[in-house]
Amino acid sequence: MSSEFFATLRAKLLRGRYFTDAEDASKPKVVIINQALARKYFSGEDPVGKKLGDTELSPKSLAEIIGIVEDVKDGSLDSEIWPAVYYPFNQNIDNYFSLVVRTSQAEKSLLPTLVAAVHEIDPGLGTMDVATMSERINDSPTAYLHRTSAWLVGGFAFLALLLGVVGLYGVIAYSVSQRTREIGVRMALGAQRASVYQMILKEAGWLASIGIGAGLICSIGAATLIRGLLFGVRAWDATTLASVSALLALAAMLASYIPARRAATVDPMVALRYE
Repeated sequence: MSSEFFATLRAKLLRGRYFTDAEDASKPKVVIINQALARKYFSGEDPVGKKLGDTELSPKSLAEIIGIVEDVKDGSLDSEIWPAVYYPFNQNIDNYFSLVVRTSQAEKSLLPTLVAAVHEIDPGLGTMDVATMSERINDSPTAYLHRTSAWLVGGFAFLALLLGVVGLYGVIAYSVSQRTREIGVRMALGAQRASVYQMILKEAGWLASIGIGAGLICSIGAATLIRGLLFGVRAWDATTLASVSALLALAAMLASYIPARRAATVDPMVALRYE
């Protein structure tokens, strides 16, 4: 890791210091560990200044811990964060390395410029797998798996919404047909169409409210159980819950509109003779 690696990732330094460019192969070996390693192997003590190495603690492998950084997720999205050790780039020169860049510009448009800049430094350097961090996350196997599952669940949710709308329409239409004489009496006694609309839609509104309320309780409970699979969304995400509730309420009102309209346009004389 270079001296600016953690600053680029905005990984907070919890203790100690970052690497410096002066720490090359001629200097004593140093490392930085993450919080998970410090918590697991140095519980209750300060690891800064201590040394770690391979399983045999060979002299060549020993390196001094100079800092602790907060945990950085560098594995799959749904995996736990493992203990990690970071070595300075100048002390572990390899023929392969990754370049991480932070920018305030459009990420995608900057990629060709970065490749050209690398070739200006050394035309012999080859580049591969050039992508933005968003693309790497979105194209990862974990994201693909959960995205596919989300589309599948979304399809079933749409079918459930469609069946719910049809079911609500059937319930309200049946209720209106059973109350045809009542509606005819109301209109014969001077009830306005608006009041008939209000009566039918109010009944549908109560049914929809009970269903939405029960659904909210169940969805929060289910989201709490699977919160480990949610990325960027809280189990109690108010915006999502409010949006879905509004969509369901709108669908319920649309499903109730046709029966309400039919009830409001009924002829009182025909309704009074209805059996």
